[in-house]
Amino acid sequence: MRSWYGTTEELFFANHELGGPYWDKANVKSYTEFNPSEYVDKWNTPILIFQGGHDYRVPIGQGLGAFQAAQLKKIKSRLVYLPDENHWVLSGHNAQVWQREFFGWLKETL
Repeated sequence: MRSWYGTTEELFFANHELGGPYWDKANVKSYTEFNPSEYVDKWNTPILIFQGGHDYRVPIGQGLGAFQAAQLKKIKSRLVYLPDENHWVLSGHNAQVWQREFFGWLKETL
């Protein structure tokens, strides 16, 4: 959450949902209680991560960090990197890739 605060272009959510910057002592609980990395030791569910190369709301380091943690824990995981996409998939071709990857993941995982 701390690295996300420093790299996201969308500070509204951090300031609104978490109370503001992580260095403000009043926000310590927000940055620990709602931080997925604080709970990696409990992760055990397969995870599919889609990451856009131009996603500045959830920058690539966030997706890579989650994928790396899952891989190190030997949790079934897959990272689909779409270098030309942002927070949403906008191109027709990449939308087809997204659909194929998503439904393929469901078929093999559920």
